[in-house]
Amino acid sequence: MRNQMLKMENGSFEIEDGFFGSLPEGFVAKALSLTSPKDACRLSLVCSLFRSAAEWDAVWEAFLPEDCRTAVEHGGGGCLSKKELFLRLCDRPLIIDGGHKSFSLDKQTGKKCYMLAARDLSIVWSDTPRYWRWISLPESRFKEVAELISVCWFEVHGRIKTRMLSPNTIYTAFMVFKWTSENHGFGYQPAEVSIGLSGLESHQTQTIFLEPEGEPIRHYPVVPRRRMGMFNRGRVLNPTLVVPFNTCSNGNRPKQREDGWMEIELGEYFVKNGEEGELEMSITEVKSGNWKGGLVIQGIEIRPKHCNNKS
Repeated sequence: MRNQMLKMENGSFEIEDGFFGSLPEGFVAKALSLTSPKDACRLSLVCSLFRSAAEWDAVWEAFLPEDCRTAVEHGGGGCLSKKELFLRLCDRPLIIDGGHKSFSLDKQTGKKCYMLAARDLSIVWSDTPRYWRWISLPESRFKEVAELISVCWFEVHGRIKTRMLSPNTIYTAFMVFKWTSENHGFGYQPAEVSIGLSGLESHQTQTIFLEPEGEPIRHYPVVPRRRMGMFNRGRVLNPTLVVPFNTCSNGNRPKQREDGWMEIELGEYFVKNGEEGELEMSITEVKSGNWKGGLVIQGIEIRPKHCNNKS
């Protein structure tokens, strides 16, 4: 057997001939199917044999969850290779459940990802036009998003059945949102987020701040009326800008997404194999009594966590 040789191609080294070149391509394809999408792509750079084996349908079919293959093919993917189907699901989420959810795959692991649309969430007072309104935005993947006009009781819940998620996987949940020019009332006000199985008290809870750290925040002074309550808002005067300062920096802050939206982490949960139940996520800000508004919610996204998971 000849010694393995290295050659330069496209700026990177790859192994030529030697031991790897003597392996049957089907054997290599089977081995790649037992790894992960990320590892299969990396190993395809080893040599031409690995590169060819990494294109086999058998490799990428192993990365496609069984319960999603039919849905993808019915969605116009019947003429695509399994690798093309996989990449389509990673880059172009499917809208399912009557438009109330989206489904996609994590490109590194092949694990399932979901986003619950705002219409699929339980939002306190969302059916009252005085406090919330439902609008359409071209940059949203769903037909409707929820725009907060003004409330003093901010509470949002989302639920998804654990059997829909990939087993033996740590999931992280995020609320996906953006601000309007009328945002007010959230500045320096901590909110509480939680995640856990519905019906159980052992939910993971933490404190977050919806305003990004370091941004100027509009402060709306409120002149109280004699009868101030849930349905009687005080008169709002002209807003002023408050210079931000570093307050409670240990609280989580929102981050910008590649799609232009913001997201804030709600917590993590490990989905066990065969676990039955509903995973419940929530975010609330009900203690300050401040009236707040100017927030647009697209939904809650649940995706697998990995070491370089970028929020």
